[in-house]
Amino acid sequence: MDRAQLADFLRTRREALQPEDVGLPRGSRRRTQGLRREEVAALCGMSSDYYARIEQQRGPLPSEPMLASLARALHLSLDERDHLFRMAGHNTPSRTLRTDHVTPGMMRILDRLQDTPAQVITSLAETLVQTRLAVALVGNETEYTGLDRSLVHRWFTDPHARRIYPEADHATHSRIFTSQLRAVYSRQGGRSRAGQIVDALLERSEEFTTLWGEHEINIGHEAGGKRIQHPDLGLLELQCQVLFDADQAQALLVYTATPGTESHEKLQLLPVLGDRDAHR
Repeated sequence: MDRAQLADFLRTRREALQPEDVGLPRGSRRRTQGLRREEVAALCGMSSDYYARIEQQRGPLPSEPMLASLARALHLSLDERDHLFRMAGHNTPSRTLRTDHVTPGMMRILDRLQDTPAQVITSLAETLVQTRLAVALVGNETEYTGLDRSLVHRWFTDPHARRIYPEADHATHSRIFTSQLRAVYSRQGGRSRAGQIVDALLERSEEFTTLWGEHEINIGHEAGGKRIQHPDLGLLELQCQVLFDADQAQALLVYTATPGTESHEKLQLLPVLGDRDAHR
């Protein structure tokens, strides 16, 4: 771990960002060049003291998940992210299609959507980052580990994963998720993470095994109408707009409702409900 280089790199990248770049208000009395330390810490989900000690060359070795959070908060490019990992004494993450790194451009867009339910997912339906209102709408989907990071895997192995959608829509979503997984599997092969999910589901889910045998390919996608069953607001009929990042094999999902509808009125209540438990 090169404490001096790590501290200097974090400081320069922090000072290069403006509050508007990360969706924060500037305020009338700001004198700090770039972001404040406590603002970066809040974006990463760490304490201000922990982050300050890293910049002061006296902090502990940051973990790989913490470094990934720093890379997202500071809108680092892939090369900058790799440099950050090296300075902290870690091997650089593999640059595969399922990388957890969200590009600076995608993060800038997401930061400007803090008043909207929005999230970035991978091609395997692994949620990488969410706005606060997305957590209030669908639950915290970034907390899972292992194969459960994929909603497709949870859909067929954990009954709680289906509570987000009305029961009448379950069969359709099962077919869509299976066909989307097959499309990724065909691109990445049996030794990929997609292959691991397929193998696990073939062992654990009869429903998946039946659908997998039908060989449907990408019959649906995230975009379009979507019905979500919220525990407090009831049924919401939403539109899901999608922005794809082809290089990263990721997508930005933005949930909206038609103005004047009951679902639109319900969506306005999300800010006062607080975070939703994904396991609820």
